[in-house]
Amino acid sequence: MKISIVIPILNEAATISTLLSHLIYNTTNNENVLEIIVVDGGSIDKSHETVNQFSSQQNSIVKLIHSNKGRAKQLNAGAKAAKGEILYFLHADSYPPKGYDQDIIKEIEKDNNAGCFRMKFDYKHPWLLFLGWLTQFQSKRCRGGDQSQFITKQLFEEINGYDESYVVYEDNDLVDRLFDINEFVIIPKYVITSARRYREIGVWRLQYHFLNIHMRRWMGASSEDLYRYYKDKVVS
Repeated sequence: MKISIVIPILNEAATISTLLSHLIYNTTNNENVLEIIVVDGGSIDKSHETVNQFSSQQNSIVKLIHSNKGRAKQLNAGAKAAKGEILYFLHADSYPPKGYDQDIIKEIEKDNNAGCFRMKFDYKHPWLLFLGWLTQFQSKRCRGGDQSQFITKQLFEEINGYDESYVVYEDNDLVDRLFDINEFVIIPKYVITSARRYREIGVWRLQYHFLNIHMRRWMGASSEDLYRYYKDKVVS
């Protein structure tokens, strides 16, 4: 079985080179990863040039494709283009552990068709350490896109992929559906993810907004309502 890694980006010139190098040099077996598909949603920085430096190399497994803006749309576009039997969705500022490829394949061979890694932030704030500690538990409330997501392409297609009506919360929606059919496992190794937005906005302020988004979703808010709140409170 082969893995297709899918990375959605938008103006990630500052981080994507480091991530691509990390993915290439931290595989157990180069043959396990068939391709790394970078899906651009309309970057206006030098993201294209950076990715093309990798994709233009001889025998490169890095590919750059384009889609409409929106992480769910970009993730689905990458999945559609993927040729591997296993999809591995990864944020541009999250770094999986050494040997991540073998860890994922071992779970698939045990008929665990979807799941994620645990997660730690690269910032030693007490609250962020606590959030990372929570990711060890088998609960959908402790999940998030920063932990990355692996899933067989067959299962991904069976559940109709990411719901593109979500501009935010698309990762959680997918996880909710996977938990509903008992198709989720947590690999006891850690993805290291950037706390850059927590640094920019403030740990407590950003966490308040994220909790507010979760509460609104649990109370039945639409995808449009969630996006309006996110755009107003987090992005702006």
